[in-house]
Amino acid sequence: MALLILGILLLIVSFTLPHIPSLQPTFRIGRILSIGFIILGVIISSFVQIDAGQIGVKKLFGNVQADVLNSGLHFVNPLMEVQHMDARTQNYTMSGTHNEGQKTGDDAIRVLSADGLEVTIDLTVLYRIVPGDAPKLVQETGIDYEDKIVRPIARTRIRDNAVYYDAVALYSTKRDEFQNRIVSGIENDFKKRGLLLENLLIRNITLPATVKTSIEQKIQAEQDAQKMQFVLQKERQEADRKRVEAQGIADYQRIISESLTDKQLQYEQIKAMMTLAQSNNSKIIMMGGKGAPVILDTKQ
Repeated sequence: MALLILGILLLIVSFTLPHIPSLQPTFRIGRILSIGFIILGVIISSFVQIDAGQIGVKKLFGNVQADVLNSGLHFVNPLMEVQHMDARTQNYTMSGTHNEGQKTGDDAIRVLSADGLEVTIDLTVLYRIVPGDAPKLVQETGIDYEDKIVRPIARTRIRDNAVYYDAVALYSTKRDEFQNRIVSGIENDFKKRGLLLENLLIRNITLPATVKTSIEQKIQAEQDAQKMQFVLQKERQEADRKRVEAQGIADYQRIISESLTDKQLQYEQIKAMMTLAQSNNSKIIMMGGKGAPVILDTKQ
């Protein structure tokens, strides 16, 4: 396009300058060069390359054309301006961490929950351009659609839906429900403007310091209670073990005391003396009365 414009300007200048015979050869050379620039500019401007993952939206004198150029090499009107646009998945991050998102500084979303507490949300929006709706997007919004569509719609939808949930519910049990509700709203808004929402990632939800401290204390108390339950259960098991052991000893003593009669004791005594008498050691066994025998060893 630049060569085409330059050639046209040189051609106009060569015909508008005063007629000076001595400069006619120079004018002829200038006209030839200008025509060459025009031809070269027309050829170069007639071919447009669209890279992979991109699309091209054509504009002629400010009028956006309805058809879209896909990736590849295309032959177009040399006067046509082609706007290259990224058709791949894009992300827009709003974070409280410095330089993590598209905006410098703290760009997290601060919302009021149903219980009137301020909750801070870090968010990433994954989206892409719908190729067939790209001309409509350029004509109605322009190429700065992130600042005009993605950012304001995402922040508005989050604030509008956060008021239905308590702060603790947003942080824990209702987080998935909250995210699905936001996705439904943003998806419809994007679709009307030529964008497709692929996913919405709630990266972090930060509660007020007082609420966070209360939750941590509650969790700690629950953990202490569970630990005490474990200790009590262990002590009960140990008491049951000792009770069973004592009962076993008592049963053993009762069985022994019931089975040991005088005749049984006398029989066991005789068996012991017989075994002793059969040993090689010399000994004297003194029997007498109902008492136990006295054994004297004569081997000194």
